[in-house]
Amino acid sequence: MSHQRLPGTEQGEGVRILLIFTCATLSNIFSCQNCEHKLWKVKQRVLDYGNIFVVSLSVADLVVAVYPYPLILSAIFHNGWTMGNVHCQISGFLMGLSVIGSIFNITAIAINRYCYICHSLRYDKLFNLKNTCCYLCLTWILTVVAIVPNFFVGSLQYDPRIYSCTFAQTVSTSYTITVVVVHFIVPLSVVTFCYLRIWILVIQVKHRVRQDCKQKLRAADIRNFLTMFVVFVLFAVCWGPLNFIGLAVSINPSKVQPHIPEWLFVLSYFMAYFNSCLNAVIYGLLNQNFRKEYKRILLTLWTPRLLFIDVSKGGTEGMKSKHSPAITTNNNHAEIHL
Repeated sequence: MSHQRLPGTEQGEGVRILLIFTCATLSNIFSCQNCEHKLWKVKQRVLDYGNIFVVSLSVADLVVAVYPYPLILSAIFHNGWTMGNVHCQISGFLMGLSVIGSIFNITAIAINRYCYICHSLRYDKLFNLKNTCCYLCLTWILTVVAIVPNFFVGSLQYDPRIYSCTFAQTVSTSYTITVVVVHFIVPLSVVTFCYLRIWILVIQVKHRVRQDCKQKLRAADIRNFLTMFVVFVLFAVCWGPLNFIGLAVSINPSKVQPHIPEWLFVLSYFMAYFNSCLNAVIYGLLNQNFRKEYKRILLTLWTPRLLFIDVSKGGTEGMKSKHSPAITTNNNHAEIHL
């Protein structure tokens, strides 16, 4: 399978994929390392179980980085797919597993934050360790169930425009519409609802504080809400173009597909690919606790002898960590936390 390209195009796309691969791998490994410390502290809090979904999101993003991306690089350098149909199907399956797993985990994170902040009295029962693990398993079961139909429809094919074995939007109109609705529009609606309700509660609490001056809303709380909102916006921005192109093509393939420039299609795919490294970066760099952990890991890698010092201090640091004060309204507390 080969496809003619303009001179230099392959090199440019190869560099972009290599950068995304490196960024996705490192950032998600860092996030997993950070969340591991938060999840298994000596003094454990129930809230920390919510970070399981952040680890799961990082794992979903790592899946696409460790197998499909290297095969994409190989296809770019050979100007075509040379790995055979079996690797093509495996790559397409793992690509879909990563994509849908990432979207479903982002949705699970939004639901978790919504329950913690807006329904805090029932949060401990809803998201104890056992229930959280069940929710996590359900998230991945739904992900696998969503991917399996591709094998029956035959929609996992090599696309020379993006050098990838991926979901072919033109194979089945009804299936493509179902994929866009179930894998993008529905999760987007759920995330919108959750974050909108959180914002409404924050505004109500802040307004009430200004009236009676008995409560204070810390700047750290606002920053944590902004972090969640930024993740949601970037999720929609990165995946919106590709999904809407697929929806438009599936509704009227003969009229719409010829009018979509190849550069726009390729750009939409690279935006979606880029989201695999953005999630971990945003959750990390915009959160003070993650940012400190990133610095610690980088410093440890740069100076290996600090690893032994870090191990000896690991238990002590967990005991010293503090959380933002709770926002209490009518016997209902809500601590803004990521």
